[in-house]
Amino acid sequence: MTIHGILFDVDDTLVDTKGAFARALAAVRAEYMPNVPPEREPEILSHWRTDPGGYYRRYTSGEMDHVTQRRLRAELLHETFGAAPVTASSFDAWDALFWGTFEKSWTAHPDARAAVDAVVAAGLRVGVVTNAATELQERKLKLAGLADLPVLVGVDTLGFGKPDPRVFLEGARRLGTDPARTAYVGDEPTVDALAARDAGLTGVWLDRAGHRRGPGYTGPPLPDGGLRDLQDPAALRAAGVVVIETLASLPGALGYGSQ
Repeated sequence: MTIHGILFDVDDTLVDTKGAFARALAAVRAEYMPNVPPEREPEILSHWRTDPGGYYRRYTSGEMDHVTQRRLRAELLHETFGAAPVTASSFDAWDALFWGTFEKSWTAHPDARAAVDAVVAAGLRVGVVTNAATELQERKLKLAGLADLPVLVGVDTLGFGKPDPRVFLEGARRLGTDPARTAYVGDEPTVDALAARDAGLTGVWLDRAGHRRGPGYTGPPLPDGGLRDLQDPAALRAAGVVVIETLASLPGALGYGSQ
């Protein structure tokens, strides 16, 4: 089917959020976790990104605010790695180091700018649907050199985020395209690709080399109970998801490069 519009995720799709988290958590380890050797920083990063406590998902479902989910993740991180506890009195300084480093580290993936330009050149509509606050993502995209991309739906738009199908449908509505002729591109196979597919869009999983979540990744409950490995490209393709390894492959995968 001809695609008329493409909605992009931001974090680890357009912006190298994994890299930014890695630098922020390395700063935290050096300052607050002296008992943990630097060699374990990849484990710390994997713990943060897989969010074993499910706190970010609770934030995106409207159960808690952004700072609270970050504090709870920090507490669990320190507990897991045997570091001194993060307390209510110590969290502000912890967060200033973490978030300050994180913000300074926002950069676009090398293939992001060209991918957006190719969508525009093909005459398709383009926008962003994200599970973070709209203002935050607008700042992030600006610093990453992608300020021209409109953030159509953030977690604050409807009061909840992906994988709720209403989020994708609202994105398509604001984009001005039929959901059936709209693609959603994201780095998470469940929250992004499968959820978009279930909402009636074309779900695209961006399976970047080195960017998969760790073995603890499960994502939210979705209808596909038969998918045992939620990061297996063959299984995702069999489930009707388009799988690409770089944004440069997007025109060929969706067919708009030849329109």
